[in-house]
Amino acid sequence: MSESSAGEWLSGNPPALEAARLALEDLAARRIPERIRERDHTVWRPDPREISNRLGWLDAGDFLRPHLQDLNAFCADIRSEGYRDVVLLGMGGSCLGPEVLRRSFGHVEGHPRLTVLDSTVPEQVSSVAASIDPAKTLFIVSSKSGGTIETLSYYRFFRELVEAAIEDGTAGRNFVAITDAGTPLERLGNETGFRRVFLNPEEIGGRYSVLSWFGMLPAALAGIDVPRLLDSAATMRDQCLGDDPEANPGLRLGALLGAMTLAGKDKATLVTPPPIDSFGLWVEQMIAESLGKEGRGIVPVAGEPLLAPEAYGNDRLFVYMRPVGSNDTDHAIDRLASAGHPVMRIDIDDCHGLGSEFFRWEYATAVAGSMLDVHPFDQPDVQGAKDNTDGLLEAFHRDGKLPDRAASGSLTALLQQAGPGDYLAITPYIPMDEETDSLICDIRARVMQKYWLATTSGYGPRYLHSTGQLHKGGPGSGLFLQLTMGSHRELSIPGQEYGFDVLAKAQAIGDYQALSNLGRRLITVDLGDDIKAGLRRLIDQV
Repeated sequence: MSESSAGEWLSGNPPALEAARLALEDLAARRIPERIRERDHTVWRPDPREISNRLGWLDAGDFLRPHLQDLNAFCADIRSEGYRDVVLLGMGGSCLGPEVLRRSFGHVEGHPRLTVLDSTVPEQVSSVAASIDPAKTLFIVSSKSGGTIETLSYYRFFRELVEAAIEDGTAGRNFVAITDAGTPLERLGNETGFRRVFLNPEEIGGRYSVLSWFGMLPAALAGIDVPRLLDSAATMRDQCLGDDPEANPGLRLGALLGAMTLAGKDKATLVTPPPIDSFGLWVEQMIAESLGKEGRGIVPVAGEPLLAPEAYGNDRLFVYMRPVGSNDTDHAIDRLASAGHPVMRIDIDDCHGLGSEFFRWEYATAVAGSMLDVHPFDQPDVQGAKDNTDGLLEAFHRDGKLPDRAASGSLTALLQQAGPGDYLAITPYIPMDEETDSLICDIRARVMQKYWLATTSGYGPRYLHSTGQLHKGGPGSGLFLQLTMGSHRELSIPGQEYGFDVLAKAQAIGDYQALSNLGRRLITVDLGDDIKAGLRRLIDQV
């Protein structure tokens, strides 16, 4: 397993790589590739529930091909009617893939600008509202279940804005839905005049849905070449579902992920230079929500600063996804391999190659799930934080206020509890922008250099539908730094007693409660009204 013909190769740690080679042989001996191709649920569990009806992703978008002409015509109509923006309203699996495509391809001239909204923080919602003309914006309301509280809250807010801007009773034509058949969202779309409701195959789970309507409709509207993405995915699919395990890129990656985790190297660290530097957002959910269960799991590390080899513990696997022609990171990766860290390199021709990578990582995650003996298609520990949020909103309805937040803690004291194999998860409930990202990155770098800890960061509430499953169901190796801010300007949600400020705060408190009930090591730090100053204070504490 040291070389391959699929634009990838391994180096760095001979014992670890030998373990991966043996894992690959074992997977082949147990006929795992053939059994996945045959959609045999016993690869993972004797019980077919939430497996047999969750394997539609193996078709790699084939169901869309008969609809491509219709999709092109739909997008042409949107352009001809003068829509300047497309805003995707979603959460978790319904929007992380489109967000990666949006960032990787950038704005395609002559097509609407794509924006993804997956934050309930009021400043984030109002920022999107301020950046668009509601009358010239198409909103995609995206939810597999059709009942996601965040998505429906966004819809209520923007529907009111569109109705104020379009007074002839046709505001519904500024909205489309993507959902499964029979959901509340399908009914909502049909009853309130949505331009169209796109029904996704029910056998495709949310986080495996990027190559379905959930990912490809927003991509097409933004001017991205969807047939090329699907062709790229189909090429990878054919390799993964072929007869030769040695020519199966997804099997190799899955064997490596599983073998390294079983060997104690459970921090799968992605290195993704521009323009695909956002790819980790999608991989985080794929790995964390699929495999972080029953006290086991793989910790995906994305967006971490790339430092010298001595800043890393011995619990790392590095996966370097290298855009062809992007050589700036090669030297740093070579140093990591020379220092004994296992490194997998994957070459990507261009951004359309993301179609292949989406399928490769879906397949590899399923393979790793079979090795770790976890069910990769459910998310049993996500519901706890949702239930807590619902309870807090009921308390707000009853009392007119939320319970007090947990007292702030000391970051230094939290980090001093760290041991070998632990990681720090930073979960900020604050507005996203480049300066904030940079300051959080500085915190991560300081922690890595001083404590040799792997670090992750995910904005709330996005991470609740992504790494939140790992935080609660995975190994108890996380230290959690929840970041909040002093006060938000409330932004009302039409038809609700609470606004986005209350919703965001309830989600933060609810997640804190869920983690605390599990005995996780965590603190909440209120950054105050000046978020940037608060983050700088935290940097000084490390």
